[in-house]
Amino acid sequence: MTIQITILGLGQIGASFGLALQTKQESIKRVGHDKELSIARQAEKIKAIDRVEANLHKAVREADVALLCLPVGQLKETMQLIAEDLKEGAVVMDTGPAKEIASAWAEELLPAGRYYIGLTPVLNPRYLHATESGIEAAHPDLFQGGLMAIVTPHQTESAAIKLAADLTRLVGANPLFADPIEIDGLMSATHLLPQLMSAALLDATIDQPGWREARKVAGRAYAEASAPIAHLANEPESLGVASILNRENLLRLLDSAIASLTAIRSDIDAKDEKALSECLVRAREGRAIWWAERQTGNWGDGAEEAPIPETPGVFGRMFGMGKKPKTK
Repeated sequence: MTIQITILGLGQIGASFGLALQTKQESIKRVGHDKELSIARQAEKIKAIDRVEANLHKAVREADVALLCLPVGQLKETMQLIAEDLKEGAVVMDTGPAKEIASAWAEELLPAGRYYIGLTPVLNPRYLHATESGIEAAHPDLFQGGLMAIVTPHQTESAAIKLAADLTRLVGANPLFADPIEIDGLMSATHLLPQLMSAALLDATIDQPGWREARKVAGRAYAEASAPIAHLANEPESLGVASILNRENLLRLLDSAIASLTAIRSDIDAKDEKALSECLVRAREGRAIWWAERQTGNWGDGAEEAPIPETPGVFGRMFGMGKKPKTK
């Protein structure tokens, strides 16, 4: 039996999901939709999807899985638009950085018998320094060997949960079951905060006195520190939306970052070379440890993969998900 996965949003993440599933065409039909038709056509050309469906409603009407790889600012509206088109048993998944609010939107908007699961993909470390963005940055092994956090609201059907875990493994990642509040905090620290720090650096330097000459000598350090904001490609406003949706987490993290910068400023102001050196060495060593662990995936914490609810043959049985068994 073939299932249909409709990918809404064919940037780096969406197109990479499609590319990773290319070898599963005997069991998975990949339909793609993007608000930019040219992007969808490009995804079809590189074989990230089997066909393009320009009409959003038609794109999800026969979908067993609707995979929303969209900026978080488009997520609620898209759920509203497709809610009545989803067939019974369909599973909506999203890859955005705000799972608590996404779960709440799904509970509010999705009809009974349709399910929501949040996915947070972690990229293959070989691409952590890549400079491309959007569909140009899509790769079939983008998730290979990494983690995929899976967020499941209460009372989610076990078949939907196993489907998410199976999909995770099909794209080469390892499932990690997480609480939405927990994963939002982690993403705020490791995804949103670096982009905001990048924006702060640019705001503090570009168009400021001396920038006319500084821009000519800015080198590797400036390029690397300012790069996170460039990864937003054509959706810079999505960072603002995601930041507000993760307001409590980010306020706490920003306070911590400001305190760290204040301490560094104080050491510089006091000409305390020893304290400043200790801070910088500690930071460098911490980064080196993290980088080595990230490259190997060996975290040394003895963590074991969470058990998955037993639902055998989910790709063949999911059409009956949520339905009562037939009585004799």
